[in-house]
This record gives sequence, C-alpha cells and structure tokens, in this order.
Amino acid sequence: MSVTSAGILLYRRREGALELLLIHPGGPYWRSKDDGAWMIPKGQVEEGEDYAACAVREFREELGVAPPSVPKPLCRIRQKGGKWVEAFALEGDFDAERVVSNSFDIEWPPRSGQIRSFPEVDRAGWFSMEESRRKILASQLPLLDALERAVAG
Repeated sequence: MSVTSAGILLYRRREGALELLLIHPGGPYWRSKDDGAWMIPKGQVEEGEDYAACAVREFREELGVAPPSVPKPLCRIRQKGGKWVEAFALEGDFDAERVVSNSFDIEWPPRSGQIRSFPEVDRAGWFSMEESRRKILASQLPLLDALERAVAG
C-alpha cells in the first residue's frame, strides 16, 4: 500500500504577485541543503483520517499555529519516492519568524548510540513564485503549477 501525505500550500498576494510559504526540514541531513530542499508543510495521513484534517494537523504541528482558515483542495501529486501528496491551498498570512515545530528523535551521529532530538521544521519563509520554483523539492513543483492555475481561474 502506498503512503499518502496531506499538506497545505499557504499563499498571499503582495503588490499583485503571489508569495508562497515553504518550510525547510530540520535535522542533520537537511542542514546544509537549500535550493531544492524546501517543501509545503505536510505529513502522513493516518488510517481513517480525512485528508483535510491531516493537512490542518500537520500545519499546526510543523508551524506551531492553526491555519488561518479552511483550506481548499488543490491537487494530488506523486513524489519521486512514490509517496502521494494530497495538497490543499489556502490564502492567508503567517509570521515565518515564529515557527514552533514539533520534533523527532534519531540516532546521531549514525551508529553512535546517541539519540538526539531535532525540530521537524527548522525554518519557514515566504518566496516569490520564481524563488519557490528554485527552493522547492523537484517532486513538489507540480503543486506550484496547480496553484497558479487555481488562482488564475
């Protein structure tokens, strides 16, 4: 059975242009990665969980606040590794400097026997559509195309 995640692409309009909120994953594997490493706040849908409810839960867990209103269905994509992402769009605002993320534990350094805790999200940022296309994971680029179509029509 394939894994499905759900997430929210938050956007705002500044001087007639779209800006998108993207998150940067925390932890040692992502520390020095920037372009091509950002993503939308999302997470795995639990058995029997509604996609929209999952997207809202993940937004809250990864950013520390509830989304500003109810998100609207955007699209469904399949990422490079085979994971499906059910994406929702939401126009709103968020202070990207105020991220309060949940954390995860891993053995770090590898094979050291030491368990360390890292934030799931180490930072968030607002980016223009052009910047977002450079920053976001390549497998999530179709989300940006879907948002452009949605806000245009």
